[in-house]
Amino acid sequence: MIEIEEEPRQQTPSPEQEARPDVSLWNLFWTYLTIGVTAFGFSILPRVRRTVVEKGWLSESETNEGLALVQLYPGPVMPEFVAYVGYRLRGVLGAAAAMSAFILPAFVLMLGLSAGYFAAGSIPFVQPLFLGLEALVIGTIANVTLDFGAQYFKGPIEAALGLGAFVALLFGANPILVVLGALVLGAVSLRPPPRPGPAVPRTVAPLSLRRLAAIGLAVAIVAAVVAFSYLLHSDVGELALILFRIGAVAFGNGTTIIPLIQHEVVQVRGLLTPSQFAAGVALGQVTPGPFLITATFIGYKLGGVGAATLATFAIFAAPFLWSLIFSEIFTRLPDLRAVRGALEGVLAAFVGLLAVVVLQLSAVAIVGPASIAFAAAALVAMRYFRLDVAWIFLGGLTLWALLLALRLI
Repeated sequence: MIEIEEEPRQQTPSPEQEARPDVSLWNLFWTYLTIGVTAFGFSILPRVRRTVVEKGWLSESETNEGLALVQLYPGPVMPEFVAYVGYRLRGVLGAAAAMSAFILPAFVLMLGLSAGYFAAGSIPFVQPLFLGLEALVIGTIANVTLDFGAQYFKGPIEAALGLGAFVALLFGANPILVVLGALVLGAVSLRPPPRPGPAVPRTVAPLSLRRLAAIGLAVAIVAAVVAFSYLLHSDVGELALILFRIGAVAFGNGTTIIPLIQHEVVQVRGLLTPSQFAAGVALGQVTPGPFLITATFIGYKLGGVGAATLATFAIFAAPFLWSLIFSEIFTRLPDLRAVRGALEGVLAAFVGLLAVVVLQLSAVAIVGPASIAFAAAALVAMRYFRLDVAWIFLGGLTLWALLLALRLI
């Protein structure tokens, strides 16, 4: 086993850093396992941030810096931030302990939900019930699309990137190429203003050979699983390769990455029907932990528990590696304005991609006035009443089931 050597975060630590307690791997694992069991949806970010600061693991300024940093490279933000904290505290093993604990509860719960969904799919009342679920999914994704538009359409260039992505995907363009194009255009044409406050010079400690070797071992393990997936020559292996690729290039959070998965899995390869995919998205939203646990659902459909495990590993593997690699790289870059411009370009493009997902899901899930009403109600509940998505799905499904029982829909 490679021993991970602890390194100083700065050569001149602050009093906050000198007083920081030693954190064991078990402490990291247990803390993030607890969060993974109990944190849902948009409550995850404040919960993770508060825990890191209150435990004294990182100072508030270091925590904010980490949250900004993980948005500058591909992958879902919250799992990457969890890995980043683990890496800062205990190196590669710390990152692995924190991220695996954060994902594990959602993975186990999604396995059970997936088994129940596919086992009950032939029961007559299940399909009408899931029509209501799909309508609620459309409303929640529409709300995210509007939020992203308000946040990331900061000017005509960003709006043009979003519109261009929307049109390109409608005409069958590869969404990964759309994302890469937006990244390049954003880096060239967008220059976000410097962050407020004076620049704080820092001396960065050199990367030790032991930590470099540990990162190399992590890369080798992921590469071996990629090779294994390729050698399967099956739908399961193909799904894993798709998820590895998407996890390596997609920016944002789970909601922004869903359009890429939907395009590959539903539109291009037909591994799931649109209704099945919408159900997977809904179950990913109502389970605790990371939203991209929908990958577990897709894998389970194709090959049971083993395929679900491989799919889950695949979607989170590249973000885990990026957290190790870019944590070292970005501390050594003098100016990140071009990188932040690339990020803003990508996030503007995701608005268009999300709009296409809303249209495509609506084409199969909106089957009458009741579906329209439920989708609109979910949008209003999230946007204007700020209800948590778990309550929206629980209340909406209960009402839909009642209307079905009364034969009103």
